[in-house]
Amino acid sequence: MPPVSLVRAASLDGTVPYAYAAVTAPGSLVFTAGACPLDEAGDVVAVGDVAGQAAVVMANLEVALAAAGAGLDDVAKSTVYVASSRREDLVAAWDVVRAAFGDHDAPSTLLGVAALGFPDQLVEVEAVAALPPA
Repeated sequence: MPPVSLVRAASLDGTVPYAYAAVTAPGSLVFTAGACPLDEAGDVVAVGDVAGQAAVVMANLEVALAAAGAGLDDVAKSTVYVASSRREDLVAAWDVVRAAFGDHDAPSTLLGVAALGFPDQLVEVEAVAALPPA
């Protein structure tokens, strides 16, 4: 196995110019790209709806983690980006992200940013996870 193995999730949009996750040798850590609120066609969904986009982002993050052999309970650290300077928007996104993680309250950073990569994108979440023992 090479030092870094890039993971592509077949059920997520294949037109994005990056891998959805990476596993490091000997395969214990998974680094995800920022999960975006994209549907299977690569279109941003829930335009204007922070909570709606956060829900899709978390579903897409779960798919990317699963493709690498991990799940939300394996996440060691996450970063939540919200394209807003309004605290209410940050809290709306965080409430959805936190609910998706359930009792697994791994460290996380919540940031308001000026813009994200796709038009109309309001939320993005990236994560580092540890693969469960084989």
